[in-house]
Amino acid sequence: MTDRVWDKYLSEEDKAVFAASGFGSLAEWGKRPALLVIDVNYAFCDEKPTPILESIRKWRTSCGEYAWQAMPVLQKLIETCRGKGIPIIYTTGVQRADKWDAGSWAWKSARRREEALSGAAPATSDGLDGNEIVAEIAPGPRDIVIHKQKPSGFAGTPLTSYLQLLGCDSVIVTGTTTSGCVRATVLDAFSLNYRVTVVEDGCFDRAQANHAINLCDMHAKYANVMPSEEVIGYLNGLSQGMYDLPSGAGMERVAAAE
Repeated sequence: MTDRVWDKYLSEEDKAVFAASGFGSLAEWGKRPALLVIDVNYAFCDEKPTPILESIRKWRTSCGEYAWQAMPVLQKLIETCRGKGIPIIYTTGVQRADKWDAGSWAWKSARRREEALSGAAPATSDGLDGNEIVAEIAPGPRDIVIHKQKPSGFAGTPLTSYLQLLGCDSVIVTGTTTSGCVRATVLDAFSLNYRVTVVEDGCFDRAQANHAINLCDMHAKYANVMPSEEVIGYLNGLSQGMYDLPSGAGMERVAAAE
């Protein structure tokens, strides 16, 4: 891992500071990880690869084509975890139809504030709910979906209790945005003493400088930021059937009702 996505943003002094301070050392892997897929929904991805400036006219939070560059990586990680019986936990947003619960989200985005005041949903081409997870990586019946209202997957959700129920000591974090909900989830996981790995090519953001620098900072202090090939190699080395996963019985009926 000699060439990192953030290298071009660092001065020689920055690199010397990291080296002298000891930041960026690789922590040991955990023994019982869960894969977290943060907010890979239509509001952040659009329905298909679309140039970002075009995509955000419709989905104001979209990462455009950058989301779809990560999609094959996410598919491979999810396939690997399902094959090994490793828990997969998705997060996505939830909100009242009248947008009353937008809360602090409306303070920093003019378009979000307009939505909250009007109670109108953002326009889409086919009426999709922006919080619906993209079909290409849709949850299976044995996967877990967490609905959240704030950046971190831990804020006001049962994520910690589910990780405890599964006996997890670590999380592998993917999804979007690198600088927002991914970073917030990573910091909370770190603060709760989980070992944290971030998949470098399994995360994405709107602004590429934000993406790179936040990966750099997380790798320096809170997580191992690693390419998907190395993460998949680690996952393939884990024992089969370590977890008591949900059976998935009846989940098809729940999905149909939704």
